[in-house]
Amino acid sequence: MTQPLTRRQFHKLAASTAAFTTIPSSVLGANEKVNVAIIGCGGMGGNDGNQVFNTGLVNVVALCDVALGTKHTAGIEAKYPDVPRYHDFRVMFDEMEKDIDACTVGVPDHAHFPIAILAMSLGKAVYVEKPLAHTYDEISKLIAAEEKYGVVCQMGNQGHSGENYHQFKAWREAGIISGVTEVTAYMNSGRRWHGWKDVDYPTGEAMPEGLDWDVWIGTAPEAPYSTKLHPGNWRSWFDYGSGAFGDWGPHILDTVHRFLDLGIPSKTTAVKREGPRDLIFPMASTIQFDFPERGDEPPCSVTWYDGTSNRPERPKELPEGQNLGRAGKIIRGKDTTFIGSSHGSPLSIIPEERREELAPKLPEYEVGSNHYLNFVRSVKGEEKTRSPFRVSGPLCQMFCLGMIAQRLGGSLDFDRDREVITNNELANAMLTGPPPRREWAEFYKL
Repeated sequence: MTQPLTRRQFHKLAASTAAFTTIPSSVLGANEKVNVAIIGCGGMGGNDGNQVFNTGLVNVVALCDVALGTKHTAGIEAKYPDVPRYHDFRVMFDEMEKDIDACTVGVPDHAHFPIAILAMSLGKAVYVEKPLAHTYDEISKLIAAEEKYGVVCQMGNQGHSGENYHQFKAWREAGIISGVTEVTAYMNSGRRWHGWKDVDYPTGEAMPEGLDWDVWIGTAPEAPYSTKLHPGNWRSWFDYGSGAFGDWGPHILDTVHRFLDLGIPSKTTAVKREGPRDLIFPMASTIQFDFPERGDEPPCSVTWYDGTSNRPERPKELPEGQNLGRAGKIIRGKDTTFIGSSHGSPLSIIPEERREELAPKLPEYEVGSNHYLNFVRSVKGEEKTRSPFRVSGPLCQMFCLGMIAQRLGGSLDFDRDREVITNNELANAMLTGPPPRREWAEFYKL
């Protein structure tokens, strides 16, 4: 007799038919709690799971991490001692699909896509850490899946529910922020890879007991285990992380990108690359994104600076003695300059004289639920997520183009209608990246 299909296998088969639609696994009542699986239990992934739990509207029903049983996940395992544990998210969904309403995905950048797309295809709401995925094409697939499967989605750029979101939206709608032609963004703190001498993947380290390295690698190119990859250091490598762009870009440029309706840049230029490497991110870079006119808005350039000494020019409008912080943005509008830092921190108008002039015209605004509460309430049908994939996806696709420029140098011309890089064949191939390992190819068909 043939073996019965697992839920995941059945879903894969059903998804191949054009008539297939997904019905959520459960419809929550007003007083019901959301059953959440925490996927990625160390570092930021553990924080996401705890923050969602702290809303008081959630039951944690499963933990999933390739390193469960190690010190990396010990804290969250101790907090939720009686829930099922899994190293492999595929096994978890096979066994617990009916028990899960939503999941948090706080894993290395290269692993976001297969987890998120499988969960969405099973009708699960997803909270996915930033950046949304590792390649331009993966992000496009997640944006399409959000519409196809009709599930609640939120990217984890937490400041997008903070004061800056509500302020920027109100100031934009009131015409205070208008005619923006130039944005400067910067992140000048030290990065994990600064000072690294390696020119190839390190080898020779013993694998920690209990670590499922095959699942950690997932869809990405294979590499031997190394502490230069796990935990945390994966962010340094082109094959697995997204550098300073992926780490800080979604927290600095999210409101600029959304409320100025920037979309995808028509040109991305590596103005500066300091210490470029084949496998890891440069020690410093300056990347310029050029956006065309959008309705009544003029063309706009966004210039990004990273590296500890690669700092943008100090605005002459800043009061004497005030310097730029280590991360932030400068926005130059038609007749007003704004300055801000990161996450949900509000903007300021400079200089003081202009701020006083505009003060009577500044609209009031209210700050609502935080990012995690916004997600959970959206799962319950009470709110709409502020950073759904149709909003956060194009933001991260802009960063994907920036990372290709960091890697290759030069300028990349992008056809916004056809979504192709027209002047560099290798760069255009990087929009998709290398083929996934054979056993992971199924996720790109969901």
